[in-house]
Amino acid sequence: MHEWHAFPYDDAAYHYAGKRLKTTWAGLHCGDCEPFPDGDWLERQLQETPGAAPRDFDGNVAALAEKLQSAWRSFHAGRFAEAVAVADGCGVLGASCANKATGIYATYLEDDSARQQACFTTAIERAEQACGDLPGLANSHYFHALNLGRMSQSMSVMDALRQGLGGKILASLQRALDIEANHAEAHTALGMYHAEVINKVGKMMASLTYGASTDKALEHFQRALELTPGSPIAHIEYANGLNLLFGNRELEQVTDLYIKASELRARDAMERLDIEAALAELE
Repeated sequence: MHEWHAFPYDDAAYHYAGKRLKTTWAGLHCGDCEPFPDGDWLERQLQETPGAAPRDFDGNVAALAEKLQSAWRSFHAGRFAEAVAVADGCGVLGASCANKATGIYATYLEDDSARQQACFTTAIERAEQACGDLPGLANSHYFHALNLGRMSQSMSVMDALRQGLGGKILASLQRALDIEANHAEAHTALGMYHAEVINKVGKMMASLTYGASTDKALEHFQRALELTPGSPIAHIEYANGLNLLFGNRELEQVTDLYIKASELRARDAMERLDIEAALAELE
């Protein structure tokens, strides 16, 4: 893996040492509904899928839990390369952390298109394994869809359609929501799916070929905001979706959503990057 750029907004508030990670977990993960990776959770996963353990696993579940928690601490602090390295050392059980860190890094901090694509490809491959080994976890499917979606945004319409990326993204998002109906980030992503398909191929073809509609897009964006009113990305992607669907006709609401996102308090490095993106849109 090439050397990753450092997170440029280091802030002690994003460092969740010791018990602070567990006490703040619900807020940090209100968007993705990721379970707290304690020993009890890991034991349940290993009972269902013994092969999910890392190759060097010695049976010490407590040590594995601490390692995975450490990976998430690195993610929240913006040490994305470290988060991926530590999470990968946890086997497929660390896939959600590694894939989230990779996707956020590639989206916001990687400025080389080839390296960005390599990041997304690695995350997609890791997610495909997670979908096979841990199919009962919503984030196995969600982070598969997230990284596929990010990769497709940098491709031509024809290339994305030719590779069937839209259908894969939709299937993974629907599976994630089947498992966890209150997965706000999956609702946001599904709203963007509908908006992007309509924007790329038009309302009629979007409806007939892909089942996409403006009403469905708005429904998912609004549900995400209901579930996570303090989430910058829920506001930002709603704004982006409105822009794709309506252009300047909804400029006032789009601007209002960016402003609301920019005024929220970042709980971790990811949200800080989201907020900086909202501020950039307002310049």
